[in-house]
Amino acid sequence: MKDINDQLDSPLALKISFDKLLERYETMAQSDDSFKVEKAERVLQAGNSVSELRDGFSDPTLLETYQKEIQIILEDSFSEVLTLNEIKTASMPLHDLNFNASSRFKSIVENAGPDFRLKISNMPEDDHYRVACTIILYFYYGYQMSFRRSLFYEIPDAKGIIRTYKILFNADFAEVVKTASAPEITEEDYRLLLGNFEDIDLWREKFPPHSYIYKGFTINNIFDVTDDRSISDIKSTLLISGKRKNDNFIDDFQVTFESLFNIKNLKVGFVIYNKESQTFERVEGKFIESYLLTDTAIVPCQSALCGDSYKSLITEKEYFSILDVEQCYHQSHEPFYKNLYDQNIKSAIFAPISSEGELLGVLEIVSHKVGELNSVNANLLRDVMPFIVSSLLRSKEEEKHLIEAVIQQECTSIHPSVSWRFEDAARVFLDKKRTDGKNVAFEEITFENVYPLFGQIDVMGSSETRNEATRQDLSLQLSLSKEIIEAQLKKERLPIYEQLLHQLEVFFNSLDHHFIVDSEQEIGSFFENEIHPLFEFIEQKNNALRMHIENYFAKIDRSLNLIYYHQKNYDDTITMINKNMTHILDHKQEEAQQMYPHYFERYKTDGVEHNMYIGESITKEHGFHKIYLYNLRLWQLQVMCEMENEFYRNKPDYPSSVDVASMVLVFNKPLTIQFRMDEKQFDVYGTYNASYEVVKKRVDKALIKGTDERVTVNGKLTIIYSQKEDEEAYLKYIKFLQFKKVFDMDIELLDLEDLQGIAGLKAIRVPILYNHPKGDHYYTYDDLINEIQS
Repeated sequence: MKDINDQLDSPLALKISFDKLLERYETMAQSDDSFKVEKAERVLQAGNSVSELRDGFSDPTLLETYQKEIQIILEDSFSEVLTLNEIKTASMPLHDLNFNASSRFKSIVENAGPDFRLKISNMPEDDHYRVACTIILYFYYGYQMSFRRSLFYEIPDAKGIIRTYKILFNADFAEVVKTASAPEITEEDYRLLLGNFEDIDLWREKFPPHSYIYKGFTINNIFDVTDDRSISDIKSTLLISGKRKNDNFIDDFQVTFESLFNIKNLKVGFVIYNKESQTFERVEGKFIESYLLTDTAIVPCQSALCGDSYKSLITEKEYFSILDVEQCYHQSHEPFYKNLYDQNIKSAIFAPISSEGELLGVLEIVSHKVGELNSVNANLLRDVMPFIVSSLLRSKEEEKHLIEAVIQQECTSIHPSVSWRFEDAARVFLDKKRTDGKNVAFEEITFENVYPLFGQIDVMGSSETRNEATRQDLSLQLSLSKEIIEAQLKKERLPIYEQLLHQLEVFFNSLDHHFIVDSEQEIGSFFENEIHPLFEFIEQKNNALRMHIENYFAKIDRSLNLIYYHQKNYDDTITMINKNMTHILDHKQEEAQQMYPHYFERYKTDGVEHNMYIGESITKEHGFHKIYLYNLRLWQLQVMCEMENEFYRNKPDYPSSVDVASMVLVFNKPLTIQFRMDEKQFDVYGTYNASYEVVKKRVDKALIKGTDERVTVNGKLTIIYSQKEDEEAYLKYIKFLQFKKVFDMDIELLDLEDLQGIAGLKAIRVPILYNHPKGDHYYTYDDLINEIQS
């Protein structure tokens, strides 16, 4: 750097000069105190020895050239006795140049590492130019602009821990000199600048680059405030979260802002921003005001704001200041300004409270004096807004948890499509509980005129398969036990062993001829109480059988006291099927919700069932059309076939050999669903609609009329319905999906036997086509099974 003004974008051209300080020593040289005179003359001799030291220079290399003279000039300001204690340096304003630093300051910077660059941590680059302008307005024109921001260095110590240092600038020994290129600043210009801090082009127009000269230097006294800053951060998290418990909250908060702005009788208010409804809502608390809402609880943002304030706060999330409310009102007659004018507000600042680009609320600061609040001192909020954001986030999180706790207690885990309704009810519940006391009931949650869809992919013969796996495990355990007891009987001829063998035979017969659910429990109890204690005794007594007994116990699940092999294979198979099926269903559901929001729930049984409800009452929006129902029905058929394909792709990997059958149920009329608080789930509401739930529970067991054949079979999708119009609609869907190679060409139209209380059901069965893994051709079910088994 050949010149300290190189690449310096500032209205100030900097010149290092000690003239103002040397003038002080000239006055001291006239003192009657001989000691002071001697010291002054020594400093003046050093200062006057080189003309640049008084005239000023911008070449930083001269600091090294005149280092000895500068040290003499600054020896009173930088005491050698305190150099190891004080954190102190000389510098130029808004520049990273430092010189004549104390030993402690040098040590701090050196410990930060060779790559560290000293920089003020809390002043954005864009502010440097405007801050330099405020320096000119103060030094040259005498305007007291309130921009008293505390500035900090953040410097890592030798351990890498970031420490915070507060900087106090002493500019007593400097002056600002106006050049010929600088326009004159009038009172009108000053007022214009007060209202337009963010308009950098305006500031550049009034203060062109290097149009003023800053001649002198600053003395920076620096203090380690790491502990104070940390304590402040901790306290800040309590700022808003305790508001409901402390009625003095807002008064204390206003006192804080009065100190920050150095303005008496400021008023502070808040509003919460609701993104979903695009409204401002009053913050809960009887002493918390809002000057945007006045006496109203909720107001649309566009009604509460004008066009400019809406753009700043909602769109850009930037401060919006009003220098003169009355002037703005008379010029625009906007309701926004009229609202403030009617409250005798003369100037105001509205500050967006946002986090990660999301608007949370608006901080309102108002004054009853014109010009007291403006776009310049709005920047004082930069240091406190992080604390307010942190506090509001915590407050919102606490309220969210409270609402979720109410929903969890009163309801259950709620699908996102209907969570808005539960949240509304939870807010009403909390409000009533706060005002009316403890005896408050959670309101009923119902959705009217919604269309149901139901589907399932179920393991065929699951009960028989599970029972067969249990029989195989029990048979193996009985056989192993029989071998051990027979071996022991040969060595030790005791009648009790013969009696145990007889009991084992009885159990063998029961497995073959009349196995029931209780049989497993009876046999398990027999092993636990009689066989296992005996085997433990024999193991200690008969070394020849020890290995056989150890092998037996190695196969036993000790929590069940039974062999759990074939059953485990079956249970693992069901788990894997459910995992694969739900993965597809959940993934596809995300896409379906984007088409049109609807309620969805699924259940894992010996397969996967799903319920869906679609209608305007669920979406919270107008514009539902039956086309969305038809689209969801078509989507459901495709997804059921995809799940079938996924099952057969993975079938070779399943431990047990099982088959599945898929079915969808069509219900023609809209119905009402209600959340049942006792069962924590939705159910149909009303006697008329109850038949739908009856059909859902029984329909997969329905038989084809005049036969003993179940309507659901493997390799085909079964569509059950009762109305002719549904048959016609689904035949159109099937025809389209046959064209898409989802279904094969054969179609069965079937009448079903009456169920208890249900008559007139019909079914469509259509064969599913299964994709080849390479996607180049398709299989029927029989072809697929042959391929898998070959």
